[in-house]
Amino acid sequence: MFKRFCFDMQKYFKYAIYSSRAQLKSEVANSYLNWLWWVLDPLCFMLIYTFIFGTVFDASEQYFPLFIFIGITMWDFFNKTMLQSVKLVKNNKPIVSKVYLPKYILIVVKMMINGFKMLISIAIIVGMMIFFQVPLTWNVLFAIPLMLTYMLLIFGFGTILLHFGVFIEDLWNVTNIALRLVFYITGIFYDVYKRLPEPFNEIVIRCNPVAFCLSSMRKCVLYGQAPDLAILLIWFVIGLILAVIGVRIVYRYENSYVKVI
Repeated sequence: MFKRFCFDMQKYFKYAIYSSRAQLKSEVANSYLNWLWWVLDPLCFMLIYTFIFGTVFDASEQYFPLFIFIGITMWDFFNKTMLQSVKLVKNNKPIVSKVYLPKYILIVVKMMINGFKMLISIAIIVGMMIFFQVPLTWNVLFAIPLMLTYMLLIFGFGTILLHFGVFIEDLWNVTNIALRLVFYITGIFYDVYKRLPEPFNEIVIRCNPVAFCLSSMRKCVLYGQAPDLAILLIWFVIGLILAVIGVRIVYRYENSYVKVI
């Protein structure tokens, strides 16, 4: 399976790039501000949430606008990809029914689209770090393995949702409700360690991969602290297992997807 996966990724990677570019262009084709919306949208949300939680709820986290922006950026990437994965096969029926391509490539396309938007947000974060004069340490390099683990987990969860989304009609609604719950216990607008009592804060960080990656990203980027490498390794292995399971399931059942949709 590994050889087939590598061969298919190499063969269809150009298609993934072309498709992601086309979808990005179509998103802003009829907009007056075009790609500027990809900058304005996260900035506006950051300002709104900074005012609500920083002023109204009196949040005291250091570099709070950046604290919020990192949370929104990472959550948005996860949330959009998960919801889109459920209906990917059905939404791409004209392609799936006419030509063959490994169905997980559709997730790669969505990850590229959402990842491109996330890169814009990351560029804004860098600019804000310069503005707020956030001191950098070598621990900022942990952002690389953190993001790789995060993307591996998203791909693994996404492939599984893609498969079951073909057969379970209400899965999108269930996933949407589950993501709302995860949203509030992930710590997008607050520090899990400070706001939740023990031992619930440790349970949330250790058992919620999004909360762990988000909290660890803030630690290494904003506060110069290293993440818990043992937990990071565990989630990397779990992400790898999920990705293998998801790809294997897709390869096994993808021929039946056309019959169902």
